[in-house]
Amino acid sequence: MDFKGTTVIAIKKNGKTVVAADGQVTFGHTVLKSNAIKIRKLLNGRILAGFAGSTSDAITLFEKFEEKIKAKGDGLIDIKRAAVDLAKDWRSDKILHKLEAMMLVADSNNILLISGTGDVVEPEEDVISIGSGGNYAYSAALAYMENKKLSAFEVARRSLKIAARVCIYTNSNIVLEEIENE
Repeated sequence: MDFKGTTVIAIKKNGKTVVAADGQVTFGHTVLKSNAIKIRKLLNGRILAGFAGSTSDAITLFEKFEEKIKAKGDGLIDIKRAAVDLAKDWRSDKILHKLEAMMLVADSNNILLISGTGDVVEPEEDVISIGSGGNYAYSAALAYMENKKLSAFEVARRSLKIAARVCIYTNSNIVLEEIENE
């Protein structure tokens, strides 16, 4: 799936996890909004989630993901298990299967990509990105990760700025959320 209209990136570096996204919403070749917020804090800020694709579909997926985490009931958060459970439902459920979005989720220890095709991907390099400018942001982030002086926040911000310069569906109105790693 390749979604036009956004770039979202998740980065883990130096004890911090960041999820960041641009603010552009497009409909066809028209920019409808430049300051959309595509990142959510879940479970009182312990989990960050970002989306590319349909907004209403993404909101549904955020809710379903949060339900999967809370379903365990013992107070422990296992985003990997919740991501796999959501991906299974998303792929097999008649209604969820029609949702057009992708998600990045992160807690203090993990960053994951979840797709409607059943994929749950944990990146090898502590960087992952989705959306139309995802490959640009991902490439920039890999290069910036080598700079020991840059924080996760700064790597994400700079990577999205590069994506905004080359992807017509990405802008430089960037929203970043950060959590401390345990």
